[in-house]
Amino acid sequence: MDEENMMSMTEAWLKNHRLLYTGATRSPFILSIRDATINIHSFKTWLAQDYLFVRAFVPFVASILIKAWKESDDDGDLEIILGGMAALEDEINWFKREATNLGISLSEVVPHQANINYCRFLESLMSPEVEYTVAITAFWATEAVYQESFAHCLGEGSKTPPELKETCARWGNEGFGLYCQSLQRIADRSLQKASEDELKKAEVMFLSVLEHEVEFWNMSRAG
Repeated sequence: MDEENMMSMTEAWLKNHRLLYTGATRSPFILSIRDATINIHSFKTWLAQDYLFVRAFVPFVASILIKAWKESDDDGDLEIILGGMAALEDEINWFKREATNLGISLSEVVPHQANINYCRFLESLMSPEVEYTVAITAFWATEAVYQESFAHCLGEGSKTPPELKETCARWGNEGFGLYCQSLQRIADRSLQKASEDELKKAEVMFLSVLEHEVEFWNMSRAG
């Protein structure tokens, strides 16, 4: 059996769309954290905008939980997704604490266009007409990009400033990496049983996530 046939669907997509995936996980914003050249204004922009994004992310994950309950053939999916959803409360509280420390008034933050576009994209996936396979693929991709991006900031040779290492560790830690692998396995299992139409839609959503991530990082970098 050749290497291509041994790959899971998500692994094949990661290989076939490597350039875009690299753009999403090695953005100038992330690289500026890793090499300690990040501008504090850029970091504040990212923090404030990502706080708004996470608040919109909660109902998206809730919708996937409902789809899993209705469509998944494995009860374990519910537990994994529910665990991720529960962690979002701590994440939101972390954003609030960091914003206070940096003097950011979150109630006054106005979403940038890239953020609005990404949140609208998530909202479109909440429709009951969107299949579980398609939604879980997008969910995995969103989490995986953050995990790989921030893990890069903690990897060998990184010069990440000490004051930003906690931020990077939130998404770059091994535990979050294992969680992302669990989501990937769920996505792959669903994709194995998907129709040709669902496969095409899921791949389009995967690419859309990567494009939105690139725009979100660029927005943060630009400030």
